[in-house]
Amino acid sequence: MELKDLTKAEEQVMQVLWDLEKGFVKDVIDQLPEPKPAYNTVSTIIRILETKGFIDHEAFGKSHRYFPLISKETYKSFATEKLLSNYFGSSVESMFSFFVNEKKIDLKEADEILKLIEKLKKK
Repeated sequence: MELKDLTKAEEQVMQVLWDLEKGFVKDVIDQLPEPKPAYNTVSTIIRILETKGFIDHEAFGKSHRYFPLISKETYKSFATEKLLSNYFGSSVESMFSFFVNEKKIDLKEADEILKLIEKLKKK
């Protein structure tokens, strides 16, 4: 199955479902920051996520308990690949350089990353 992009709102709901592992719309709303979105808004986002193949549900009478079909790791990998290819020409070096230049990574962190890369090269 090919993954689709998530909107910011869809991603926020997925983050909650990944943390909860399963939950009803009310459980998702309880975990969202203030101001809480309307029940119908979250319910609509959940239906869209289900259509996109990210989640499924079990029925309990008229209630549905939702759970992720796509793991957080799988989506993280997809999002990282997309970021890398769309903004850095698939160059990890370009992306790394960007984060260093934007001061998102300090020199100590950069050193740790380089050590990790060296360790991975040896495997």
